[in-house]
Amino acid sequence: MHAWLPDVIRIAREAGTIILQIYSAVEIQVDFKTDHSPLTQADLASHQHIVTRLQSLTPDLPILSEESQEVATSTRRGWQTFWLVDPLDGTKEFVQRNGEFTVNIALVTGQRPVLGVVHGPILDLTYWAADGQGAFRTTGEHTTQLHANRTLGRPLRVVASRSHAGPTTEAFLTNLRHDYALEVVSKGSSLKFCLVAEGTADLYPRLGPTMEWDTAAAQCIVTQAGGQVTTLQNTPLQYNKTNLLNPFFMVSSPATGALWQRYLQGVAVEASA
Repeated sequence: MHAWLPDVIRIAREAGTIILQIYSAVEIQVDFKTDHSPLTQADLASHQHIVTRLQSLTPDLPILSEESQEVATSTRRGWQTFWLVDPLDGTKEFVQRNGEFTVNIALVTGQRPVLGVVHGPILDLTYWAADGQGAFRTTGEHTTQLHANRTLGRPLRVVASRSHAGPTTEAFLTNLRHDYALEVVSKGSSLKFCLVAEGTADLYPRLGPTMEWDTAAAQCIVTQAGGQVTTLQNTPLQYNKTNLLNPFFMVSSPATGALWQRYLQGVAVEASA
């Protein structure tokens, strides 16, 4: 598994280059899926490249991508280890040209991500991790190891979705403000996880819908940096479920892992199954 990491980083960066070629076009053509989420040529081109390269790297491992055709649950039940891919996470950010989109590639085994790469093409920034190896960030030629915060920030730094924050998240933040001064940072795509992993943020509440491919790679990075990605019942987020929709969750540092639950009181958080 660890031997694959340099190749997966390279694949993610190659996909990022493909995305940037389309990003620089005068006009980005946007279509919409049946769930009304946006789809661009960049999503499809990145998907095709990643799938082709992963099939060459590990021909015996199945691949589940956001842009794959639907795979029957009965088939997925037989997958002990597989690749889970979001070829362009943050399509809304891509269309808005704010740079906050990523390529996400994870290796999942036993329902948990054991290898993860998150690449931000505009930022020339790559986060990567593997089980038992720690988490790292590479910018240009410079690589640093990541450590989630072990002491509370002053103010408490909370990261929220740029495109999907809503009244439930706001109610949770209001509860936090009773006891803490907050600095709230808006960010797109899986970069939100990475801010917690690198210590730039203390907590990321996700009280809205996401899919498994949105979170797997970044979850590996957070956990290998010492943080947690848990459901609102404080159990680790799991993968290859019958329903690929994630429950609501919290991304927390060691400093915030023990405090967030009491601030859910009075917040409408009927999480998806």
